[in-house]
Amino acid sequence: MTSLLTASQRNQGSPTPAAEGWARLAVASPLGQLRLVARDARLVAVVFKEHRNPWAFMRGQAATATAIATANDATAAVLSQAAGELEAFFADRLRQFSTPLGFEVGTPFYREVWAALLEIPFGQRRSYGELARLLGRPSAARAVGTAVARNPLSLFVPCHRVVGGEGQLTGFAGGLPAKQWLLQHEGAASPRDAAPAHQLTLG
Repeated sequence: MTSLLTASQRNQGSPTPAAEGWARLAVASPLGQLRLVARDARLVAVVFKEHRNPWAFMRGQAATATAIATANDATAAVLSQAAGELEAFFADRLRQFSTPLGFEVGTPFYREVWAALLEIPFGQRRSYGELARLLGRPSAARAVGTAVARNPLSLFVPCHRVVGGEGQLTGFAGGLPAKQWLLQHEGAASPRDAAPAHQLTLG
């Protein structure tokens, strides 16, 4: 199971992170270039080069944080582990990530939703309403959707496995074609999806 530590568990102050101690690594993938961001031996963001990470701060760190070659050993090791696990995932050799994760942004409710995303198994889907009910907030499907959309750790925290109430594909930081590709890759595609994922053009 992926290890998760929130910023508030390390620092009881504001959820706005400090700027020091960050490192980044760009990796190629079937979905285009991914920029991995780590801090304090935890992966904290995955940024799609061609699309927006919902957190401006994370986009900035993906562009300006120190390169892996100059990161401290523990943080560099996490970036290398994340890159290796992504390679294995895309090659269909890995179904569950074990890279240590950390939430450096988000409200307590957002983090609660993101933690729930980690419980969705490979190859399965959940709707926003189902997630809301699992969290004991059956009327909060819209708020859950907002939290899912602001997940800073795409792929590792699998928000791509969340769909609309009738099974329809909804937004994703990497774009809907990437979400569709991921669901097809995991064997979770549905006839309701717009087109077979193998017909999609990705980076």
